[in-house]
Amino acid sequence: MTLKLQLPNASGIVTHYALKGVPIAAPSSPPTFNRIAYAAAHVVSDPLRDVQPWGAPAIDWDATMAFRHHLWSLGFKIAEAMDTAQRGMGVNWAGARELIRRSLAESRTVPGADLACGAGTDQLLPEVARTLQDVIEAYETQIGFVEAEGGRAVMMASRALARVARSAGDYRTVYNHILSQTREKVVLHWLGDMFDPQLAGYWGSPSFEQALETVLAIINDNRDKVEGIKISLLDNAKEIELRKRLPEGVLCFTGDDFNYAELIEGDGQRYSHALLGIFDAVAPSASKALSHLAKGEIQQFRDVIEPTVPLSRKIFEAPTQYYKAGVVFLAWLNGHQSHFTMPAGMQSARGIVHYADIFQLADQANVLDKPELAVNRMKCLLQVYGLL
Repeated sequence: MTLKLQLPNASGIVTHYALKGVPIAAPSSPPTFNRIAYAAAHVVSDPLRDVQPWGAPAIDWDATMAFRHHLWSLGFKIAEAMDTAQRGMGVNWAGARELIRRSLAESRTVPGADLACGAGTDQLLPEVARTLQDVIEAYETQIGFVEAEGGRAVMMASRALARVARSAGDYRTVYNHILSQTREKVVLHWLGDMFDPQLAGYWGSPSFEQALETVLAIINDNRDKVEGIKISLLDNAKEIELRKRLPEGVLCFTGDDFNYAELIEGDGQRYSHALLGIFDAVAPSASKALSHLAKGEIQQFRDVIEPTVPLSRKIFEAPTQYYKAGVVFLAWLNGHQSHFTMPAGMQSARGIVHYADIFQLADQANVLDKPELAVNRMKCLLQVYGLL
């Protein structure tokens, strides 16, 4: 029986939609890939304990950890406590610290499970930061915690550093100081201002070319401490330029949720590994596609991954920083959580037409794992908006 429902569109018209997607079957065991693939994972709020959802949102730790098991079962590494987990947009350092502690402990119960943990400066409010030393001490606290818990760090971009730095040299001073102390290799994090407007001019310049020179200088200064760099500028040409100029042994991780398919496939000479928020939302498809790629089945890789790209571009459309709402929406539709609420009420950041578009694109990309459940839950959401 064909599943149907009525969905609103941007013209203010409600139209009939019939589902046509085919869910992706889960693998019997975690597959292996020929690309390093980190899925940046979201957190699940706990609406029954949410007394201060904006200031101190409650987290459902059981559901949050269960989702990480879902990702590990599909072969992914996890990028923990990153911006997909609403760092600085609902989840503060205290919440992230507990998330990191629990996830690292949970990973030890799963053979082969791996993760890297976001370490930044979000306990230091940008308006309070005064000096580079303030930023250094904030980074030291977070990276020190991650390493003390037995983890590896992703050195997240810092709003506080963006505020106090006055030159590219200031960035080199901070990064060189921190990287000289780390026990493990670190993944650097180049997050564009479309993801966080407070990061405008990061690396000391609004010019990509000048910022790139600063990044490369930091990496060359600390080649033995840098595993790679995640670049999230939503511009494949800029990522390719960075990729071809990285020193031998330093990896490029795409964070480009618009162009990831072609960047992961590569150009025959170079390719990008992945550290992506969209992998949270399309995990079964991405896992299957990467399995094909590992076998050299390029056309099958494209056939599976390319239908997810229009969905990702919708989820990450401007204002891009609100993409987390679409990621959690799909987790709810697919039964990974029992509700559609988010820390800080982030679900309100997008409108019902946006969610209707995501629903259709997810179906067309074969991303609705449980179509009947997804239809029932979408109808419930439409009713909340007075559309049923």
